[in-house]
Amino acid sequence: MVIIMPKVVVDWKTISEFVTDAFVGVGVPREDALICTDVLLESDRRGIESHGVNRFKPIYIDRINIGIQKPVTEFEIIRETPTTAVVDGHDGMGQVIGYKSMQMAIEKAKKYGMGMVAVRNSCHYGIAGYYATMATKENMIGITGTNARPSIAPTFGVENMLGTNPLTVGLPTDEDFPFVLDCATSITQRGKLEYYSRIGKETPAGMVIGRDGKAKTDTDAILNELNTGEAALAPLGGIGEDLAGYKGYGYATIVEILSAALQQGNYLKMLTGIGEGGKKVPYHLGHFFIAIDTNAFMGADEFKKTCGDILRELRNSTKAPGQDRIFTAGEKEWDIWCERKDSGVPINEAVQAEITKVRDDLGLTKYVFPWE
Repeated sequence: MVIIMPKVVVDWKTISEFVTDAFVGVGVPREDALICTDVLLESDRRGIESHGVNRFKPIYIDRINIGIQKPVTEFEIIRETPTTAVVDGHDGMGQVIGYKSMQMAIEKAKKYGMGMVAVRNSCHYGIAGYYATMATKENMIGITGTNARPSIAPTFGVENMLGTNPLTVGLPTDEDFPFVLDCATSITQRGKLEYYSRIGKETPAGMVIGRDGKAKTDTDAILNELNTGEAALAPLGGIGEDLAGYKGYGYATIVEILSAALQQGNYLKMLTGIGEGGKKVPYHLGHFFIAIDTNAFMGADEFKKTCGDILRELRNSTKAPGQDRIFTAGEKEWDIWCERKDSGVPINEAVQAEITKVRDDLGLTKYVFPWE
């Protein structure tokens, strides 16, 4: 049975100021807190509720409080060439590390046509699409990926080895919104399962495999068993090879290698976040960021028009019976932003309680929320 929790809409100004003040309250410098807030709420602007305020407390505030993530980010460039750089984030705020790294890649691309930055020792950096969109705003192609704590089983395997490892691409267009493909290389991701748990929804069969090789659907049990190794996410395409699960497995492996080998960072089981005696430790994640300047080829305007023409032809192609619309990547997110921009972010009952607790713990008494 699915339990529908009531949602309350909080206006963007209030939630933005609160999240920023909360980050500052746990030690994040205000300039960095503004970046963290923007990345976090961009997820809600796009309707990606698995990575927005749903994760504010458990993924960021709690990890800072227990000491496995540093609120003050040391952004160390340990190697650099005109077109590349390697950065050590020293377990600081992933959003800050991601923002500065993509900005560095963009600046290199402005000078030399392309730029790439590889990162080690970072933390969860929010939605990957944020960084790809940083590039599209500069008329550039943006590509990014990150490894993560082990969740995906290899094809024909049942052990969680690879992270959900998104491979994300943003392309500038002549439309109001860019093309942004931002998705995990697994069928689903841990954040979506956490969201299912919050609303009391079972996990659809085929997304998660148990040690016995059978599909699992009990969401709460899955979240526990992903940590114990008794369950693993299936790669894109699903369990086995019948629906080409090996393709998702292959792409996840590419992201793992690019998030570890260039920067000599951690990978696979090194990313569990669990140390000796079961102690929680930093995750030491790796990322990569690529910016490609379309002006370095036949020109930005020409690229954006061709890109837009391709997307419009796809959307205008023959629709399946019963379907009213064909979408291209980034279009649904744009539609959601158009719906939400004048109202705010919808927050469910479970997250309402978390936000209230953060406010009370930090003494941010000036905030009174609509659910109170």
